[in-house]
Amino acid sequence: MFSSHVTASPLAPPHGGAARAGAVPFSAGAQPPCVRLPEGACDSHIHFYDQRFAAVPGARLLPPDASVRDYRQLQRRTGLRRAVVVTPSTYGTDNRPMLQALQALGDDARGVAVIEGSESAAALARMHAQGVRGVRLNLSLGVGTRADMLAPLAERIAPLGWHLQLLMAPDALCVQAELLARLPVPIVFDHFARLAPADAGTHAAHGVVLQMLRAGRAWIKLSGGYIVSPSKSTDDPALDALARSFLAAAPRQVVWGSDWPHATASAGVQPMPDDARQLDRLAHWTADDALLRQVLVDNPARLYGFPPSH
Repeated sequence: MFSSHVTASPLAPPHGGAARAGAVPFSAGAQPPCVRLPEGACDSHIHFYDQRFAAVPGARLLPPDASVRDYRQLQRRTGLRRAVVVTPSTYGTDNRPMLQALQALGDDARGVAVIEGSESAAALARMHAQGVRGVRLNLSLGVGTRADMLAPLAERIAPLGWHLQLLMAPDALCVQAELLARLPVPIVFDHFARLAPADAGTHAAHGVVLQMLRAGRAWIKLSGGYIVSPSKSTDDPALDALARSFLAAAPRQVVWGSDWPHATASAGVQPMPDDARQLDRLAHWTADDALLRQVLVDNPARLYGFPPSH
C-alpha cells in the first residue's frame, strides 16, 4: 500500500462522511468507547492537514484538511484529553501545521517534528518551547529521508532530551539494529514498528524491538494496527499476540495512538477505522485498568513531559 501515489478520493464525502449524530470527522462509528478512559488519557499519534500549506514535491499522501476543531470532536466522543501531534510526510520538514496545532491545543499537547538536521540551536530551542519533544524519521513514506540520517539527527537532538521516532520496514530495522542500540537518544517505533501479526516471534525485527524495549532504549506506539493488519481491520484478532508481546516485555515503554485522521483511509486505500473501537481493542490487550492507565496516562507523561495527572 505504501508503494503508490495516494491522493484524496473524489468520491469520499467531506470530513470522512461525519454526518450522523455522534459521528466524528475522519472516524467511523458514532458511539463512545465501551471502556471508560482514565483521566488524562493521551492519544500519542495524530496528524493535522491544511491545504494552505504546500505538500512537499513527491508526497504520496495528500489527504483532505483535518483540523483541531475536527479532532476536538473525537476527544469529546472518546474521553481522550492529551495529544501528540506528529508532522506528517506530506509536509516534509515544514512543521508549521504541527506547531499551529500545538498552540491551539495548549498544555495538553506535545509535538514531534521533522527536521533536516541543519537547523540552528535557537530554532530547535524555539520548537522545544512550543512543545516539541521528538523528531520523526520516516523511511517508509518520507521524501528525501535516508537511513544515514539516523546518527546525525540523534546527535543533533540529544542535548534537548528529545527522542527519535522511526517508521521503517522490519528488514531495514534489522540492518540498523546495532546503530539504533547505541544512539544517544531514546527510539520510538510507531505503528507497531511496521511489524505484521505474522512477524511476531518469527521476524528478527520483532526480537530487536523487544530487546530494546526491555533495555529501556526504545518505546513502541500501538498505533496504526489497521495498517499492519492483513485484513486492514481495527478488530483483527491477529493483532492480539503482537500487541501483547510488547506489553508483556516492557509495559512501561508502550504508548497508544489513534493515527487520526487516518490518511490512507481518507484516501480510499482502506476502510475508515472507528477510533472508539481502537480504544476498546487497547483495553482488550491490556485487560487491566492499571495497565490501561499506564499506557494511556503514565507512560506518555514520562515520554513527552506531561505533568502528572490525578
